[in-house]
Amino acid sequence: MAGPSDALAQQQTFSDSYYGPSDTVYRLLERDGVALQAFGDRQFLTVEADALSRLAEQAFADVSHLFRPAHLAQLASILEDPEASENDRFVALELLKNAVISSALEFPSCQDTGTAIVVGRKGQEVLVEGDLRAALSAGVERTWETQNLRFSQMAPLAMFEEKNTGTNLPAQIDIEAGPGGSFELVFVAKGGGSANKTFLFQQTRRLLERDRLMAFLDEKIRTLGTAACPPYHLVIVIGGLSAEQTLKTVKLASTKALDNLPTSGDASGRAFRDLEMEREVHALTHTMGIGAQFGGKYFCHDVRVIRLPRHGASLPVGLGVSCSADRQIKARIDRDGIWLEALETEPAKYLPEADLDAMEPTRIDLDQPMASIRQTLTTLPISAPVLLTGTMIVARDMVHAELSKRLSAGESLPSYMMDHPIYYAGPAKTPEGYASGSFGPTTAARMDPYVPEFQAVGGSMVTLAKGNRSRQVAESCKAHGGFYLGSIGGAAAALGRNVIEEVETIAYPEFGMEAVQRIRVRDFPAFVVIDDKGGDFFAQHTPG
Repeated sequence: MAGPSDALAQQQTFSDSYYGPSDTVYRLLERDGVALQAFGDRQFLTVEADALSRLAEQAFADVSHLFRPAHLAQLASILEDPEASENDRFVALELLKNAVISSALEFPSCQDTGTAIVVGRKGQEVLVEGDLRAALSAGVERTWETQNLRFSQMAPLAMFEEKNTGTNLPAQIDIEAGPGGSFELVFVAKGGGSANKTFLFQQTRRLLERDRLMAFLDEKIRTLGTAACPPYHLVIVIGGLSAEQTLKTVKLASTKALDNLPTSGDASGRAFRDLEMEREVHALTHTMGIGAQFGGKYFCHDVRVIRLPRHGASLPVGLGVSCSADRQIKARIDRDGIWLEALETEPAKYLPEADLDAMEPTRIDLDQPMASIRQTLTTLPISAPVLLTGTMIVARDMVHAELSKRLSAGESLPSYMMDHPIYYAGPAKTPEGYASGSFGPTTAARMDPYVPEFQAVGGSMVTLAKGNRSRQVAESCKAHGGFYLGSIGGAAAALGRNVIEEVETIAYPEFGMEAVQRIRVRDFPAFVVIDDKGGDFFAQHTPG
């Protein structure tokens, strides 16, 4: 089977591709595993089950480490835009550096290596030998077993009891039937932060007025915040025969699989892309001020707006994103073999030739007393960049829940929660020879309910994660002298390889990747998002 960087692999585009765009370049993986067989006067394409497993394994291995050329080109264009903010350019450059590191196929681009999703359309003249879903699932399991990925799927043992499956199964597999003699698939690795920014709004016909719709979108798009790691590929779906059709369209459009839709409607009720609305909404996102995570123009790379038919009494509206870990890859099986979308194996060519001018960050020694760390932070303005060196504590959802129970039982917080900054994160597996695997931040907002409780007793005085936080966190920081620093979402490979020097599990080892870990970092980049005066970068850009 040809690897992703095999220069001799045959490449081809397919004008009849069901999942757009039709100019996608595919590479030939293999010719084994497929054969033509005659049944009566018809020919059918037979596909071996293990060939499907090999395809799924390679697809998820590629998409965990590599990006589409178009996505990388959009990041590079930010560096050349004079209207981009310094923070826009800084984030874009870090994301490109991250892509270079992950392209070596050791560190996945994001530490949340996602839920495995497979969407497909199997022609009626294609026969799969064996269990199609089991074959695809076997490929998923092999990828997560052999690559430095993270197991994220939780099995419900009872209503309030869960256990990690340890395989990253089950996968979400949705295969539909269609005409023809080819089998087309889209493989998606969807992280929790991005998936959680999928929304359904049940509206009415009154929304179908331009000014009302734009005002509605302005409000709802801002609420996305940055927890899913912008710049985003934003999708808006207006209409739908059911709620589930609307949201399925959001998911497919976020992968660019619906780019070939017509650009106008007709009396039959066909779906279409509204290109004018896409340009208008994209321009709107440029003026929101949120930018590529820490202020600026580039909240979104691009926008897809799709109009669907609807029941006269309903108007579902869907909203969703694909994030900076833009992980989807198309595949095709036909009489000529098994094909996989060719992702970019040399992302270094998108890096700038010269260093960028950027605001000088403040260097902070994390091994000094917490009071000294806070004394330095209180002198910095909101959105100021910092470089952190020293000791952090990694703790997230499960640990916070357990520590809250301790406080409720009259016990105290462990000293590590008071003496060091708290980094909300959970790593992927560690490649051989390195201190850490991909180790980017998780969404801060999930820990918001614990901040006032912990800060009231001297814990979590400096926290570090990604995305916007609730008003209660800003109020708690103001009351107790705390700070929230934003880390760059989407640069987990760079952090794991270049920044994190030591990792040690110090508590709750039974929590697996959610155990408490003491890490040492060098030049960890972050920005001041919430300060001890109640200032909040995101509050000025988001409603409510």
